[in-house]
Amino acid sequence: MINRREFVKQIGVGTATIGLGSITAITSCKDVDKASVTSSYSDDEQTLFIGDDIAIVETVYGKVQGYILNKVYTFLGIPYGADTSGKNRFKPPQKPTPWENVRPAVFYGHTAPQNMENRWPNNYGTFADHWNYWDVSEDCLCLNVWTPAINDNRRRPVLLWLHGGGFTSGSGIEQDGYHGENLSRYGDIVFVSVNHRLGPLGFSDLSGVGGEKYKDSGNVGMLDIILAMEWIRDNIAVFGGDAENVTVMGQSGGGAKVCTVAAMPAAKGMIHKAVPLSGSTIEASDQNITRKIGEYILKEAGLTRNEIDKLQDIPWKDYIELSNKAARKCLEEMQTTSRRTFGPVGDGIHIPKGTFYSSEASEGAPQVPMLLCTTFHEWNPNRGDASLENITLGEVVEKLRPRYGDKAGRIVEMYAENFPEYRPVEIWALILSSRESVVKTANAKLAQGQPVYMAWFGWEPLLFNNRMRSFHCLDICFWFRNVDRMITHTGGGKRPRLLSDKMSDALLAFMQTGNPNSDGLPVWNQYSNENGEVMILNDKSEMRNDPDREARKSLGE
Repeated sequence: MINRREFVKQIGVGTATIGLGSITAITSCKDVDKASVTSSYSDDEQTLFIGDDIAIVETVYGKVQGYILNKVYTFLGIPYGADTSGKNRFKPPQKPTPWENVRPAVFYGHTAPQNMENRWPNNYGTFADHWNYWDVSEDCLCLNVWTPAINDNRRRPVLLWLHGGGFTSGSGIEQDGYHGENLSRYGDIVFVSVNHRLGPLGFSDLSGVGGEKYKDSGNVGMLDIILAMEWIRDNIAVFGGDAENVTVMGQSGGGAKVCTVAAMPAAKGMIHKAVPLSGSTIEASDQNITRKIGEYILKEAGLTRNEIDKLQDIPWKDYIELSNKAARKCLEEMQTTSRRTFGPVGDGIHIPKGTFYSSEASEGAPQVPMLLCTTFHEWNPNRGDASLENITLGEVVEKLRPRYGDKAGRIVEMYAENFPEYRPVEIWALILSSRESVVKTANAKLAQGQPVYMAWFGWEPLLFNNRMRSFHCLDICFWFRNVDRMITHTGGGKRPRLLSDKMSDALLAFMQTGNPNSDGLPVWNQYSNENGEVMILNDKSEMRNDPDREARKSLGE
């Protein structure tokens, strides 16, 4: 019996052809103009090209060879940094050692170390999301590139995708919706996705117990992303990209990474637009707490400060377990309300202390346009539980009482009043998916005087008896023209394609100009604190002024 991972490896690039729509087959290895890629082709024509003289690019570290599929040059698993194990653990990333021969770049690189237990359970979540996870290793600093052409002296916009999974899990190809081929071909852009260090291996703040040698340890996962951006700066021209027009985009934890990168002085000049989806932040962790966790890690390991280097020798799986246990003990004994353990640290060096984007925090940091988007039902409570579909408002109050206490009744009342057309289960989902955090981020970003745009994605697939609703992660495949590739999210067909066409056009316009206005959607007004302008993305999209403002007020009362 062959396991799932080996099966996917054996079918390899063949999986990338699923749900591509109609495109023209390559009849040679020469580049083609954008207009030709929309014409139809015969299934009998060849679409994959790989060989000794095909898809070879010389980076500053050596030559890499990918393949051409459906007129897009594809390069997978290119190292942008050195192995982070051993003496490099907890240290800023190092550049990779150059290589002499042509290096294959035809399959994804290692997934960053993380808890891999129960990633493929036999349930409806696995069916809908069918996560992709490959071999795990601390040698994980790798990236993927999709581009319409190489070595052609063109300067195409570049999109850098930062994956979700909080700061503790995920990979650059965790979902099929992350795939860059379709958007690259359609939009004539270069699409890059990246793996970087996560969790305790990326964000253990040992600066308080390790001194100068470990002064950067709390932020090495974000410094990996900075190194990937430097790789783009130094190499993307030969992949047909423009290092002076880079949009950094991410979802969920990736959205928080985008917000953090957009506040880091080291990213200035390497990021030009920012797109956080369903995840945002306006501050990093308090270093008073993260350094205390570092002390607990050392104690849990049974080491003195003079023995701190021994943490680099602990097997990664054991270290993750040890440090998570230490963090739990630390937070419990400190009796803090903070639940932040391993994520970016406000050290005042790499990442600002306090609120991002303020006049003080913005000194020397990037100042770029930002487009934010969330979904209506990020945390829909009953996709797999039909019994909750007819829940009453009173029962919703009781479901929310553990979280909101005596405020629960008032919150439900305000949301029901604000959205009278919604049933109680939908009101419940809206409250769990409140826009409170993203609005705070947008308002903070306004302090820079840069354009801010807001979207609220409400499209719902006709799956699971319509109980999937507009869930967390759903909009990704729409932005990237992957609605047929991610058919278990959308159902496929014409209906999701129509919205995907409009959303991808808006994204491409934003990448090019910093303004998402394009044909298809209504006029997209800039966001303001006064009006809360937001584009509602649905079968019929419309521009609204902060439609849930009154309901949100109840959350802070």
